[in-house]
Amino acid sequence: MSIPFTKMHGIGNDFIVINALEIKLINPQMLARKWCRRRFAVGADQLLLVEKSDTADFKMRIFNADGSEVEMCGNGIRCVAAYIHEKNLSFKTEISIETQAGVMYPVILGHNIKVNMGKPKLSPDQIPFLYEGDKIVSMPFTFSNQTFFITLVSMGNPHCVIFVESLNDYDLSVLGHKIEHDKLFPNRTNVELVEVVNDKHIKVRVWERGTGLTLACGTGACASAVAAKLNRLTQESVTVSLPGGDLSVRWKEGDNVFLTGPAQKVFEGIIEE
Repeated sequence: MSIPFTKMHGIGNDFIVINALEIKLINPQMLARKWCRRRFAVGADQLLLVEKSDTADFKMRIFNADGSEVEMCGNGIRCVAAYIHEKNLSFKTEISIETQAGVMYPVILGHNIKVNMGKPKLSPDQIPFLYEGDKIVSMPFTFSNQTFFITLVSMGNPHCVIFVESLNDYDLSVLGHKIEHDKLFPNRTNVELVEVVNDKHIKVRVWERGTGLTLACGTGACASAVAAKLNRLTQESVTVSLPGGDLSVRWKEGDNVFLTGPAQKVFEGIIEE
């Protein structure tokens, strides 16, 4: 079976995008593990499927490199919106896309795409996190004999945000794996280390659940910006610098989060399966 694909990325967070409107993939979990392997296949952080939806213009399904299906991806939805626009699957400049985290509405703004990411969820049962309370903002918790002040945010998927003096002081490849798999997170979690540059600029490094270290994460950028505002460290609009580039995030408490950034096609090809 010949399967056309497009390789895309949002500031280095890369994806294999498949038009699954007519092609039905059997066992996409296994295919994600196979196709996302770097050096042995196409290579990507995630596999994204564009499918038909009963509630929106399109549906996006997201599979991590380890095969796990996840709820939402901020860089991924921008790439899917750009893909839909480039392939003339829709001529709208604002597209509704169903995800497991709800229906999202990316808007095409030339090379950039702006996405209404919805309201962040803060209660432990919405993360989910095994703790009684209203929300977790700069609370001390111990993971593997290390104590960190954590802020938890769900952008449709879980995020554990930790503010540090310098990103260079920690090995996120070790720390991220430990926290992702901690028993307090029944669905595992993404992990962000955040260094505040000033009240309009933060630097972020991301350990992505089911993938590992990534050059960027859209929902991670949003969660970090929300956490920074909750901790009174930044203003409503903030530039989030990740290893792959910059994203813009705006959040007013009680309102929706808006994420803006680029989405780029790298190449197209055909997988023989």
